[in-house]
Formats: sequence, C-alpha cells, structure tokens
Amino acid sequence: MKKLLAVLTLALVTTSVAAQIKVGVTLAATGPAASLGIPEKNVFALVPKTLGGMAVEIILLDDATDPSAAVKNTHKLINDNVDVIIGSSITPSTLAMVDVVAEKQTPLIALAASSRIVEPMDAKRAWVFKIPQNDSLVAGGIVEHMVKSGIKTVAYIGFSDAYGEGWHTEFSKLAEAAGIKLIAKEVYGRADTSVTAQALKLVSANPEAILIGAAGTPGVLPQATLIERGYKGKIYQTHGVANGDFIRVGGKQVEGALLPVGPNLVAEQLPDSHPSKKAGLEFVQKYEGAHGKGSRSLFAALAWDAWLVLDGAATRAVKKAKPGTPEFRKALRDELEATKNLVASTGVYNYSPTDHAGLDSRARVMVRIENGTWKLVQ
Repeated sequence: MKKLLAVLTLALVTTSVAAQIKVGVTLAATGPAASLGIPEKNVFALVPKTLGGMAVEIILLDDATDPSAAVKNTHKLINDNVDVIIGSSITPSTLAMVDVVAEKQTPLIALAASSRIVEPMDAKRAWVFKIPQNDSLVAGGIVEHMVKSGIKTVAYIGFSDAYGEGWHTEFSKLAEAAGIKLIAKEVYGRADTSVTAQALKLVSANPEAILIGAAGTPGVLPQATLIERGYKGKIYQTHGVANGDFIRVGGKQVEGALLPVGPNLVAEQLPDSHPSKKAGLEFVQKYEGAHGKGSRSLFAALAWDAWLVLDGAATRAVKKAKPGTPEFRKALRDELEATKNLVASTGVYNYSPTDHAGLDSRARVMVRIENGTWKLVQ
C-alpha cells in the first residue's frame, strides 16, 4: 500500500510539473538601457503566481543591453523548453531575437518599441507580438502637438541604431505630411559621452523645435547639451525616456521636455472617461506599493501589461493543448493573435493576423516635465 501511495504521489508531482507554464524573460537589467530593464524586471516579482489558471515558472535572464547576449539568452530559454518569451528591453536586441523564435516556433512578446519588430507581417513576425505603441502611433502625437503649437521647422537627433533610425523614418514622414520641414539630422551612440558637435550644428540650423530619438538615461545628453549651447526652442523626446531615472539624471536640464507616453504614467490625471484609467491606477498602486511613491515607470507598465495579455491568451490556450509542447506554443500564438478589447494600463489591445501591435490613439497622451514630474498636456 505504501509503495502504491509513493507511485501515486510521484505521478501527481510529475503531472503538476508537466502542467506548469514556463515563461522565459530576457531584459536589459544592466548596461546603457538598465533604466528600462530594471523596472521591467521588478514587475516579475509582482505578477500573480499563476498564468491562465495554472502554475507558472519564470526564468529571468539579463542580456546587458547587448543584442548578441539577447540571442544567446533566447537560445538558452528555448532549450529550457519555455512556452513563451518576453523581451527584450531595446529594439536592436529584440530584432535580433526574431529569427530565433520564428525558427523554433516560440511566441515572443516584445517590450521594445520599434514597429520593425512586427512589421511588415511575414512568417517570422507571425510569432512576435508587441506591447509598446508603434513609433508611428506615438510620433503622431508629437506631430499633432507641433501643429497645434504652430511649429513649422524641426531638427532631429537620435541614436545611431534601429531605434533612432526607426524614429527618424516615422517622424519625418508624418512631419512632411503635416507641413513641418525637417531641416537637420544628427545621430549619436547610446554610450557616447559628448554630442557637442552635433548640438552646435542643430543650434546653428535654428529650428523651432528639436526631437530627440533616444531611450532611457542616454536621452539626457542631447537635451542637456542643447540647453548648455543656448537653444531656446521646444524640445521633444520619445516615450523611450519615460522613467524616473531620466528625470533624476537630467534634473533641471530636462525641465519642459515634451513627450508622448502611455496613459499609465499619469493615471491620476486622466479623465474618468479614459478606458485605461482604472487599469493604470491598479498598476500604479501595485508597483508603487512595492517600490515607493513616484517609482512608476512606463517600462514597468509595459511588462505588467505583457503579463495581462499573456494571461488572457494562456487561459484560452490551455483548453487546446498541454504546456511544454509544440501544440501549446502554437495554441498560445493563435490566442495572442485572437486578443480582442483587452483593456490594460497602456491601452486597449486588439491583435489580428495583420496587426501584432494592437493599439490605437487611446494608448498615447502628451506630457511635459514640470518640477521634476510628469504633467498631462490637455
């Protein structure tokens, strides 16, 4: 009888382990984009201990803001038989991961912003879904604000990588269509310590506004240099700098910066009619309850929303296949694509076979940095 009980117990344990969902995560917890990756990482200590009603195991790795490390982590996670991967924090790393997840047919939920991660839709990107707003969506918010402000000339400085180039491409198209002339362009590296030469060229061009296409604390350098060189026009940033570290590092030199962000960053300031106000407040309460008042981060919110999207898809996928199998990964991919009207702190997600970004204009609001805080621009 004892022997039979032992066998039954072992069977139950084996079944339980086999039934859990394994989630792999690779983030830039160190390196130049750590101000993005650290708050994202923090979220995975706060998410529920179940996914789709089942036990969940999270394997979290640091790719140190290095695309090659992100690829190595992706291979490692797939070899560990994860059912889905979340990450990475920056566009170059995430783009490098796309071929791997497509070949191994493992769904990827991206936390990086560039539309190139999910566009154009093809066989590879069929396995990739994105949580942040597309560059074109948030760039549209900047252009709208420029038009309302009467701006006719603008200059651009951004990262010399996929993020910066993607932003330049999307913004320049929208600006031209709106009658705004782009009169200068400069680039710099994420790890650069000086952009004096670029700033002097931009100031001499005398644009009415300058857009900085950067992410994280490296976005401080161009704005600080422009201010030091006497630039008096409007300075816009992308949603890539929307975290407390940017304000902490930039201090008074980033005061007045204008940028589009997810509604979660200013949840309390949203009108009650905004669909993401409740979800945004829930996120803020959870995150700041763990990390202190004012610790909220757009990037933490993206990781939080990734879990919400994944939980909804997993709830449906577990009815079709067993976790840990190719069939489950395929079912999970299909159910991610079938996500409809999922209200999260960033916006309302509606994925489809031709749209793996899934957000509309409800996922952006304009803010200004005032007295070291984010202020909603009405």
